[in-house]
Amino acid sequence: MDALDAKYPFFATAREAVAEAAMSLPELVAADAPAVERARERVERALLDGTVESESGTFPADSAYDTQAELLSYPIARILVSLLDSEPAVEKYAAAEAATAVDRIRADLATDDELRSVSAPTVALDDVLVEFDLSDAVRPERSGHSPSDSPASTSPAGRDPTHYWIAVGPYLRLTSPSWGPSWRLVNRALAAGEVRLSREELLDALEAAVAERVREGLPFDLATGEGIAAELESGVAELKRLLSERSYTGPIDVVAPELFPPCMTNLIEKAERDAELTPPESFALMAFLVGIGMTPDEVVAFCADTSLNAEGIRYQTEYLKDDRGTQYPPPTCETLSNYGICHNEEDHMQVAADPLAYYEKRVADADDLDDWRDENDARDESEAV
Repeated sequence: MDALDAKYPFFATAREAVAEAAMSLPELVAADAPAVERARERVERALLDGTVESESGTFPADSAYDTQAELLSYPIARILVSLLDSEPAVEKYAAAEAATAVDRIRADLATDDELRSVSAPTVALDDVLVEFDLSDAVRPERSGHSPSDSPASTSPAGRDPTHYWIAVGPYLRLTSPSWGPSWRLVNRALAAGEVRLSREELLDALEAAVAERVREGLPFDLATGEGIAAELESGVAELKRLLSERSYTGPIDVVAPELFPPCMTNLIEKAERDAELTPPESFALMAFLVGIGMTPDEVVAFCADTSLNAEGIRYQTEYLKDDRGTQYPPPTCETLSNYGICHNEEDHMQVAADPLAYYEKRVADADDLDDWRDENDARDESEAV
């Protein structure tokens, strides 16, 4: 097993490395090997922070010992998630693994060719496409901005292509209209059964492919109190305790935009300028609005004069409003910062570690509140007269 296996533990080669190592997961768990603690951290950070990177730093680590623990932590983490017995836990874990993987892929692709031989092992985009059986479905854009047999069109100075074409079938499987109007097939460039994507949009689609693979087979059907499940019982109990502390007993149930966290205000203002939100930005905003008690209809009305479309809003908010989806809060400020969404304006991370907690504190400290819903209802009644 090598660093690349541990870096991308859902790759086929990584699974083969685990099998060839002939290491018994039950024995590792019983011995409380380093991989077990790393697995628990992996799941905790996935569910609470939207990443599986270790708090001690980003992978790859320097030693083979850490590489082994990192790789083996992945199958153990999948067992832990299964034992949580929660569909939203599976979804959130898969999303965090995918987000972390694509961040690593971006870093790999940005590595200069001259540095590849001396740096940690990296993957090329072609490697990722082969891994997900997409090599025949995705190809660089040809000159003329449409599929053809002419030479590949690349960005200046011979850099990697700026756009790609993907077969419509994989496109529909890996993307969602809920990501924004531009992702709807009717709004895409389509020719000869292929859809045009920017390089960054292709990475968004690959993130969905990673999440899809991570979700495969989860949750495992494990008998509680027996075998490996019994050995992991204390770790599962600790994860459930942490989740209960971070879960909200109920929505704040007041909509006061003037008290919103700066990051949410910035996203709303960006959408009001008719700028399209990225999938992480859209999810963060929808999760926040649902978290403060807004219904899908209210979110649609609230975002009526923005770049967000009603169909995409309903898709996301109805899922988040489902009993399955309200169990966990939106991403923390740290995670939002990693996505470039939170900029810690006025050092607000010292007030609270996540947007809902920040808003809850501001609402509690406010002397007088005007609920947007009351104003909206009054406006609707006026227009109806």
